[in-house]
Amino acid sequence: MIYRIRRGIPDHHRAAAAKLYWQAFGSKLGRVLGPDPRALAFVERVMDGTHGFCAINEETQELLGIVGFRTAHGAFVGGDNADLREIYGLFGAAWRLTCLWVLARDQEHKAMVVDGLSVRADQRSGGIGTALLEAVCTEARRRGYVQLRLDVIKENMRARALYERLGFHVVRVRESRLTEMLFLYRTVFMMVRPLKPWDNGRNAPDPGPSRSSG
Repeated sequence: MIYRIRRGIPDHHRAAAAKLYWQAFGSKLGRVLGPDPRALAFVERVMDGTHGFCAINEETQELLGIVGFRTAHGAFVGGDNADLREIYGLFGAAWRLTCLWVLARDQEHKAMVVDGLSVRADQRSGGIGTALLEAVCTEARRRGYVQLRLDVIKENMRARALYERLGFHVVRVRESRLTEMLFLYRTVFMMVRPLKPWDNGRNAPDPGPSRSSG
């Protein structure tokens, strides 16, 4: 199978991309952004394709995977109080906004951070996740960052092992009883991957070459 890593999320794939994102984060965010139909509507509404990449099957044009990133200038999945009110109503938005603040307060706004990596279940172990992460690394270099950061919860040891194989290492461990109560996880490993810059972001390679999988 041939697939291509593409910058952004095509409009006709937004619903599928929201499902993939929720596949990755629903277990963590479900108590706050659920039920699932509303969560999917919210993610699809606020998703900013300019802060993400996707993997597309070249033959069928199906969406195979997504990855987002967050900087001081925006996030792949963000949104504000108005977006929350549109989906959850006035009261539902108020308490959800407070809960989401717990997550936002620990974010490092000066870093470029991976914000959502998910590959379709039947396409895993084919290198798509690695290719998506490499696309984000390329984007980080283009923007002049010297490292890329991601956060992984303690229970997701499989993901941590993958990230370590790709050059990430743990630089900090965060503990929070609030996230344990609200999102069912307490310990987060902050991991970074050093990036070798190109000439001030110029002459960087295209992040979206065709690749084969399977």
